[in-house]
Amino acid sequence: MAIRNILTESNDSEFLSKKCRPVEKFDERLASLLDDMAETLHQANGVGLAAIQVGVLRRVVVIDIGDGVKELVNPVIVEQSGEQESLEGCLSIPGKWGITKRPKHVKVRAQDRHGNWFEYEGDDLLATVSCHEIDHLDGVLFLKHVVRMLTEEELEKMSSKSEDQ
Repeated sequence: MAIRNILTESNDSEFLSKKCRPVEKFDERLASLLDDMAETLHQANGVGLAAIQVGVLRRVVVIDIGDGVKELVNPVIVEQSGEQESLEGCLSIPGKWGITKRPKHVKVRAQDRHGNWFEYEGDDLLATVSCHEIDHLDGVLFLKHVVRMLTEEELEKMSSKSEDQ
């Protein structure tokens, strides 16, 4: 496994706006990519990472909101309901946070690293992260869903609160 370089909007905005291609080969290269992405995600203290963020134009996502890594290959949102506003950031847009509007509940259909189809449902944070990462696969950044960006003062308060804990 290896830590991969995470592309940023400031350096790689043109690449990050591309649409990813479906995965057709479920092989050792895909398994290595998934392993590297999970390691990169944990090293960066993130909750989600799309392959495009590490320079690979394939429909691959890893998510870990604290209950173990979910590996999603060729994911699609098949149902969504409700609406929520939540705080959102992105490993590809470091230092910027915003309040976004996303579905409160989603059902996602995806394949695992072996090509087997599965579905899961998620609410709240899992719904937000699922939407955020699947958006990346279509070249869409979370900024498109922002209702309001946090100010420097709000970011400083957030930072000092997390240091106190």
